[in-house]
Amino acid sequence: MKDFFKHLKGDAFGGITAGIVALPLALAFGVSSGLGPSAGLYGAIFIAFFAALFGGTSTQISGPTAPMTAVSMVVIASIVSTNDGDASKALPIILTVFLLAGLIQIGLGLLGIGKYIKYIPYPVVSGFMTAIGVMIIITQILPALGYYPKEDTTYVDTFKAQANEVILENTLKEEKGEDFLVLNDFKETTKAGEAITQDQINTEAETLAASNASGVVGAVKLLPRAIKNMNNPEKNSYLELILALATILIIYGFKRITKAIPSTLVALVVVSGIAYFAKLEYRSIQEIPFGFPLPNTEIFTSFSLSAITPYILASVSLAFLGTIDSLLTSVIADNMTKTKHKPNKELVGQGIGNAIASIFGGIPGAGATIRTVVNINAGGKTKLSGMIAAVLLLVVLLALGPVASKIPAAVLAGILLTVGIGVMDYKGLKAIPDLPKDIKLLGGIKLSSEVLIMLIVLILSVFWNLINAVGVGLILSSLMFMKKMGDFTARQSKVLNYIDTQENEILWSDEASFPESLKEEIFIKHLSGPLFFGYTNEFQELSQQIPDTASHVILRMDKVPYMDQSGVYAVEDTVLALQLRGISVYIVGVQKQPLFMMERIDIIPDLVPKECIFKTFDECMNYLKTFVKNTN
Repeated sequence: MKDFFKHLKGDAFGGITAGIVALPLALAFGVSSGLGPSAGLYGAIFIAFFAALFGGTSTQISGPTAPMTAVSMVVIASIVSTNDGDASKALPIILTVFLLAGLIQIGLGLLGIGKYIKYIPYPVVSGFMTAIGVMIIITQILPALGYYPKEDTTYVDTFKAQANEVILENTLKEEKGEDFLVLNDFKETTKAGEAITQDQINTEAETLAASNASGVVGAVKLLPRAIKNMNNPEKNSYLELILALATILIIYGFKRITKAIPSTLVALVVVSGIAYFAKLEYRSIQEIPFGFPLPNTEIFTSFSLSAITPYILASVSLAFLGTIDSLLTSVIADNMTKTKHKPNKELVGQGIGNAIASIFGGIPGAGATIRTVVNINAGGKTKLSGMIAAVLLLVVLLALGPVASKIPAAVLAGILLTVGIGVMDYKGLKAIPDLPKDIKLLGGIKLSSEVLIMLIVLILSVFWNLINAVGVGLILSSLMFMKKMGDFTARQSKVLNYIDTQENEILWSDEASFPESLKEEIFIKHLSGPLFFGYTNEFQELSQQIPDTASHVILRMDKVPYMDQSGVYAVEDTVLALQLRGISVYIVGVQKQPLFMMERIDIIPDLVPKECIFKTFDECMNYLKTFVKNTN
C-alpha cells in the first residue's frame, strides 16, 4: 500500500505536468490538421487515456504528434477537396479513415509487428524527423503572417473559371447517373446550369484555392502573396505576426529562466491574455464546442466502402507511422526508466486509443516524446500517469472550452513553428560533414551513403509522401547494406553475428593467461560481426549484462569489420551508460573502419581517451595490471 501511494503521488505529478504540456500542443495540432482545435483536444484526451490503459509502456503519454498531424493534414485536405470543400460533409469519411488506421494498428500489434521496428536505420529516421520539422515550419509561415488563401479574394477569383468547369462536370456526372443526360436534349442540364448561383461558384473557387495552397509546395508558392498582403490596411497581418513572434520569444526565453513550468503554456496564456484584455482585433481559433464530446454516429450510419476505398492506403500509412512514432518514444522511455516496454501490446493500446478518438471526432496520434519525458521527469511511474493527463485535459475542455476559443490563431502558429524547429534531428544533421564518404556519384562526387539516404528521405517526405519516403529509404538502406556486407564477406571466410554473455563465451587464445584474481573487477566482452542498424538493440543491452562487481570493461572489437551510423550511436549510448555506473571502458583490436567512425563522431577521444585504445589484448592487460587490484 505504501508503494502504491508513493507511485500515486509521482503519477499524479507526472500526469498533471504532461497534461499541461499537452494542452497547447493539442490545440495547435488540431488547428494545423484542418479539423480545428477541438479535434486536437479530443484526440489528446481519448488517445492518452486508452493508449495508457491498454498499452505496453508504463510511462508513455500519447496524443497528437507532429508526424501524425503532418500526414493527417494531407489526408484531410484531400478528402475535403473531393467533397466540394464541405468539411462537415467530408468529416464522416475522414473519421472513418482514422478509425480504420486504429484498427490496422491493433492488427499490427496482434500480428507481432512491433519487434521489427528496430530494423529501421538511423538515417531513415533522421531524414523523416527533419522532414516533419521542415513541413511544419513552412506550412505555418502563412498563418503566422496572418494570410489565409480562402480569404484572399483576388487569389480566389483566379479559380472561378475552373470552378465553373468543376461544377458543370459534376452536374453532367449526376445527370448521367440519373439518366437525365440525353444527346441533343440538354433541357435538364440547362435547368441545372441556370440554377447554379454565384455563391456556389465562389464556394467551389475557395475550395480550389485552398487545395492549391495546401502542403509545402502550396505554401511556398503563396509566400510572396502573403508578404504583399501584409501591406493591406484591411488586414491585421502585422498584429498576427507580432503575436506569433511574441509567442516564439516567450517559449525560448522562459526556458532560460526556469524549466519547472512549461514555456509553451506560459506563452499561450500570456500572449492570449494580453491580446484579449487589450481588445486587439486578432483572428481567434475556431470555437471549441462546450460539453463532453459525443460520438459521430455518421461514421457507421453513412458508411460507404466506395467512399473510403481511395483512402485505404492513407489509413495504412497512418497506422505504420503511428507504430514507428510510438515505439521510438517507448525506447526513449525505456532508456530513462531502465525498463522494457512490450511493443506489440503498445501497438494494440495505441490502436484502441486512435480508434476511440476517431469515433469522438479526434485526430490520430501516437506516443509523444516530449510529454513522455516530462511525465518521467515529474515522477510518473505507471500507466495511471497517462490516464491522469487525459482526465486533466477533459476537465479543461469542460470548464474552459469557451475561454480557449478566444486564443489567437497566430499564437498556435507560433507554437507550431517552435515544434517544427524542435522536432528536427540536429544530431544527424551535425554528423553530415564527419561521416565517411563511401560512395561516388556521377561526376566523381563522393558522398556518405548514410547522408544520401537521409537527404533522399528528407526531400521525398517534404515534396512527395512521408510513408513512401520511408519505404524508399528502407529499400536503399537494405541495398547499400547488402553491398557492404557482400564486400566484407568476399574478404572474410566467416562472420559471427552475435553477442553472448561472458559465461557462455569461449576465451580467445590470447586470454588464456588472464588472472583469475581480476575476474570480478575486469569484464571482457567479445564483439563479432558488423555492428549495424539491425543489431544495435541487442548491443545496447550489453551494459545491463555487466555485473555490479566490475569496475573495468574491455570491448574486444577484433572481429567487428564494419560499423554504420546507428552502430556508432549504439556504442556511444552503451559507453555512456557504463560510465554512469562508474565503469571504465577500454577498446582492444578495433579495425580501421569502426575506428574511423568512432573518431569522426568523437567517441574517441571524448568518451574513450586514446590511452584506453589498444592494438592487442596483452597491451591492455599490462596497462590495467599497473593499477587494478583484486578486491576479493
